[in-house]
Amino acid sequence: MSGLGHDVVAEAREHIDAGRTWQARDLLARHVESERDTDALTLLGHVYHGMGDLPRAGAAWFATGTRGPEADSAVAAWREQAGDDFAVMWRSLPEPFRSEPRPPRIEALRERALSREPDLERSDSPLTPDSAPSDGTSSDDEDSGGLDGAQVIGWIVGALFVVCAVIGFVTVLDWIVPNG
Repeated sequence: MSGLGHDVVAEAREHIDAGRTWQARDLLARHVESERDTDALTLLGHVYHGMGDLPRAGAAWFATGTRGPEADSAVAAWREQAGDDFAVMWRSLPEPFRSEPRPPRIEALRERALSREPDLERSDSPLTPDSAPSDGTSSDDEDSGGLDGAQVIGWIVGALFVVCAVIGFVTVLDWIVPNG
């Protein structure tokens, strides 16, 4: 590992010690998207775990081969979030850890992903912490007919408008035709 990786890990630890966990997360996440730095990704897994993001911690710890009860439960959360969709799991690993040489566990994941999605490597795009799906679905929900928050709010506002219009119409009608 290069000296740069040690500097990033040391800087991230300083952020953590100072209570700026989110800065450590961002620093480490940017770093592992371009560098195959096992120490940085392992620490990133700990940061994610500490922030309560078990699926991302699981992906990080799976890539680094971290073992233990915390890692095992985080990997289980990662698998559950992805719905055991191996292509989603493959894409959630930082690109440098998907490149060769790959440890057997990552190669096995790649093979399973390719068996379900043969053109996986042509459509491969790494997911950053900001773009990774948080519920195991693709980020193309709009294209697949899924609802987003804006659509739900639009339907609620529309329903309220209709209710208010009906109430207003009944009130005006009551003014015009008094009950007698």
